[in-house]
Amino acid sequence: MSDTQHDKDHDDHNDPQPGPEVTITVNGHSIPIHRGSQTVAHIKQLGGVAAAEELEQVIDGKLTPLADDGHVTIKGHEVFISHVRASAGS
Repeated sequence: MSDTQHDKDHDDHNDPQPGPEVTITVNGHSIPIHRGSQTVAHIKQLGGVAAAEELEQVIDGKLTPLADDGHVTIKGHEVFISHVRASAGS
């Protein structure tokens, strides 16, 4: 049974998840997704993020903006946060 606990503890860290389908977090919700290169637009769609909102990925504790026409390599455990785009000036 300790092996099961060890595996669970191991899965809770930022190590890549096994298998073709992994889990990411979008705005606090766990979302299943296929590993590999995914478009930002697809991640937004799966996470229920409005197309007009900006999506950022948490990398090393910092928010990194993602281009709407960009791609992200998914390994599992990635965290994304969306927000209304900042206006370019008034």
